[in-house]
Amino acid sequence: MRIIIILILIVQNLFAQNPYITVLGIAQDGGYPQAGCNKECCKAVFEEKIPHQFVSCLALIDPEAKQRWMFDATPDFKEQLQLLKKISKNNLNDIDGIFLTHAHIGHYTGIMNLGREAMGAKNVKVYAMPRMKNYLENNGPWSQLVNLQNIDLQAINDNSTIELNKNLSVQAIRVPHRDEYSETVGFRIKTAKKSLIFIPDIDKWQKWNQDLKQVIRENDYVFIDGTFYKDGEINRPMSEVPHPFVSESVDILKDLPQSEKNKVYFIHLNHTNPLLRKNSTEYKSLTKQGFKVAFQGQKVEL
Repeated sequence: MRIIIILILIVQNLFAQNPYITVLGIAQDGGYPQAGCNKECCKAVFEEKIPHQFVSCLALIDPEAKQRWMFDATPDFKEQLQLLKKISKNNLNDIDGIFLTHAHIGHYTGIMNLGREAMGAKNVKVYAMPRMKNYLENNGPWSQLVNLQNIDLQAINDNSTIELNKNLSVQAIRVPHRDEYSETVGFRIKTAKKSLIFIPDIDKWQKWNQDLKQVIRENDYVFIDGTFYKDGEINRPMSEVPHPFVSESVDILKDLPQSEKNKVYFIHLNHTNPLLRKNSTEYKSLTKQGFKVAFQGQKVEL
């Protein structure tokens, strides 16, 4: 009998599904195509010659626990929820929680879909830093979501760790960014085996109190701000919307061994960024160096 039980446990372990991340969107806050853009970069999308890309968002799925979390709630929330249901093979609308990075339009406004005008959700946990939490509690229309108990705000702090279940934890990581209404954080998503970093927005790596190279060494996957490929990409001062150019990030990381470069995925791409187009010279050059570009529907096992 003991041998039979051991064999059953071995078989169950072989077929157990590990938690995984799926990418629900890769574009900057304005999406791809972006409103008002008449350039070739968006024209082809409007004309449906190349695919629409949703705003930057990750989902964490634990098949064993049958739980799902989203990282950021974007203007494309309804489409991303459908994509999440399809990928996770779970057609329920239940979301076990939403982790918000900050209060720029592409990262939190999707929670409006949880309100009475749409889903009429009940007590969806929304994890937010102190200023972000205060902003949602004291400004309409977001405060209505709180008052009607569509969302249940959960306070998080810099370097605090949330134990989601026996398999998963999430740690908030403060990063420097334009903090008009809230702080900005990235997240470290951890299992017993692997860890993944998600930092879709940061001003410049040099302003951060951590060493990007060391962060890459200490984690298995690193999804980082790839908003703009290089300086001069938009027709206004880029100092107004500071981000580390992909070209700058690549220069910082150029001496890493190939195995470390392979961990890096650029995400949160502006509509002007040539990395959105796989046939571009920039995309081919970047991937030839060992770096990667996140893609919609991508799955990463943890």
